[in-house]
Amino acid sequence: MERRALEECFMHVDALTCGLKWGMVAAGIGYVYETLDKLDRTLLDADSPRVAGLVELANLSSVLGNLLSTGIVRASNGVFDRAGPHKYQDLRANASCPEARNIEVKVSLETNRPKAHLPKEGPHLTCRYVLGRDDGSYTIGERGDVVWIWEVRFGHLERKHYNISNTEGDSGKTAVVNTDGMQILQSVYFDTSRCPYSSRSKIRQALELDLAFHGLGNRPSK
Repeated sequence: MERRALEECFMHVDALTCGLKWGMVAAGIGYVYETLDKLDRTLLDADSPRVAGLVELANLSSVLGNLLSTGIVRASNGVFDRAGPHKYQDLRANASCPEARNIEVKVSLETNRPKAHLPKEGPHLTCRYVLGRDDGSYTIGERGDVVWIWEVRFGHLERKHYNISNTEGDSGKTAVVNTDGMQILQSVYFDTSRCPYSSRSKIRQALELDLAFHGLGNRPSK
C-alpha cells in the first residue's frame, strides 16, 4: 500500500514559521515512507531483513532525520537547502526567502525525547516514530520492523530547554530536550493510532483533545 502523511493528523499548522509549511512536512513524511519502502522491497527480495532490522536504532533515527529533511527541501520550492550530514542546522534557509530561517531537525524513537551531542538553540522540527507492522497496525510495547511516524513538533529551543550529560570520561555526551522544552515545541502532527503512550496517559489524552479542537480534519469546509 502507498504510505503517506495523513491530513487529519495535522494540527496547529499556524505554529509552523521560519518558512516551513505543513505541506512541506507532509511531503517530508511521505518521502521517508517512499524511500524506506523502496529499500525494504529490495532487501526482502534478497531474503534480508528490512532497513529497521539491519540498522541500530540510534543510527536509524539519524537516517530518518536525513530523509525527512531531504523530503522537506524537495517540496519547499527553493525555500530550503540541505545542510549535509553532521552539519548544523539541517534545513538551510535560502537567502532569496526573507521569511525563512535555518531549522534543526531531530528524530527519536517512541516516547524518547530528542537529543543532540550539544544543546542547539534556534528553531527545531522534531519527529518521533514507532516500529509497527507493514499493514499499518501497531501495538504498544511490541516492536515491528516498519517505521511509522506518530508525532511532529515545531518550536524555538534555548539552552535552558536541554538536560546536559557531561560526566567526566563519558564519550557519549548528550543534551536531551527536557520537559519544558517539550512543552515549548508545539505538536503539529499526531497519529493517535500509532501513539506509544497508553490510553491512560495524560500526554496522550492531551494530544487527542488538542487534535479534536485544532486538527485540520475538523476545520469547516470553505
